[in-house]
Amino acid sequence: AGGLELVQRSSFKSPEARASLDAGRADLAVLAFVTQIIPVAVLDAPRLASVCFHPSLLPAYRGGSAINWQLINGEKRGGITLFRPDSGIDAGPIYLQRELEIGDDQSSASYYYATVFEPGVSLTLETVEMILTGEVEAVAQDETLASHDPLCSNEHAVVDWGRPGSELHNLVRGCDPNPGAHCWWKGTTLRFYGSQRGASERVAEPGTVLGLSDQGLEVATADGSLVFAKLKAGGPKAAAAEVARSCGLQAGERL
Repeated sequence: AGGLELVQRSSFKSPEARASLDAGRADLAVLAFVTQIIPVAVLDAPRLASVCFHPSLLPAYRGGSAINWQLINGEKRGGITLFRPDSGIDAGPIYLQRELEIGDDQSSASYYYATVFEPGVSLTLETVEMILTGEVEAVAQDETLASHDPLCSNEHAVVDWGRPGSELHNLVRGCDPNPGAHCWWKGTTLRFYGSQRGASERVAEPGTVLGLSDQGLEVATADGSLVFAKLKAGGPKAAAAEVARSCGLQAGERL
């Protein structure tokens, strides 16, 4: 579109990749949401180098699972950063940032699509225009404030029903849709989605199924309960009551 050449590569580690983006062919490279490691020689090849989007207020929450960990840790405020990537992981100097609110019940998916996506596109375009016109300078990140989290995986998504409900609520929504917070029940891996705080105070041992309804599966926690709208048990994600019936999970069972 617009006379621009589209360059698509599964890897940017070859000399050909660098040549396709050198200063004679490209003014600026935009990394809109890149999870692979791009060699510095390629990042610096365009005339004005590169600009990268990241879904946190750097230097906090560096890494490929920034949104997951912000929700898992119960952050109320997140944000967007546009920066010049270098040899570090999300460590390059910053062009522009914008703070965003994280809703109490937002999942990783709903936060990204409802809150981050459109402002992220807008701020990326604004940054590109400012770089091309020379109206913005990159400012070094404060390394004393830096934090980096691993890729959020199954090992981080295990549900311990003895934890406070607020912590479990954050874990479930931070792992929704991937990798899916989970526990094991009778040899089946149950994954939980659409978490909401339940109305119940502690009335049973943590992990006890308190009820099933159109609203979801209610499970006791250390200090109350959580209601999960959807479950996954080997098959596709579906309404919690439907999945519970398919695997024989009933009120009174303990997860």
